[in-house]
Amino acid sequence: MLNRTLRATALLAVVAAVAAPVAVAAPARETTTVSSLSSLSSLKGEARMDYPVANQEVRVSVDARSTYTVGSIPQRSWGTFRISHAQDGKVYWGEFKVDCLTTGGPTATVTGRLVRTSPGHPWRTVLDPHTRMGVSFFVPEKGKGEARIGLSGATKKGEPLLTKCMAPAADAEIVDGGYTLHEAQRALPRGLSATGGSWGAGSRSPS
Repeated sequence: MLNRTLRATALLAVVAAVAAPVAVAAPARETTTVSSLSSLSSLKGEARMDYPVANQEVRVSVDARSTYTVGSIPQRSWGTFRISHAQDGKVYWGEFKVDCLTTGGPTATVTGRLVRTSPGHPWRTVLDPHTRMGVSFFVPEKGKGEARIGLSGATKKGEPLLTKCMAPAADAEIVDGGYTLHEAQRALPRGLSATGGSWGAGSRSPS
């Protein structure tokens, strides 16, 4: 009887030892927690920028997004932007695949690699394939200033690429159109508050 009791006790101990790890917290929950911190920024719209050459028109359209976890550098960015230049009765355009969208308050920068152009565009011969350009945006709340754009231009053939996520100050006013900017709710280092918000700019008629 004693031996039978001991064997039963030993068997229960083995079952408990095997079952215990199953009942312990699963690592998958940790992964879910990390991914739940990810937040989205977005920038969308189309506008004409003030351009100092008569009878020429420059427009920038953008549809870009990025995700963040912690800090100011996006974890991932995607989308497209297009720069169009109308002159001498022709419209030349270049389309870019977004590789970085950064946002902060009413400001944003977008960079991307050139993926296609309109037929006969000078960029086909004067620029390296897949060159990178950057655009900056100032998209204030309504009544709190004029929306602006800044263009980086492109590095010359054979020169190093513009650095990812970099763009010049947004110095050119928007004269038609507008953008909608949504800043991600980002987790910051301990002791600091998270930031986030939405911004939008309407059109302004040329003076």
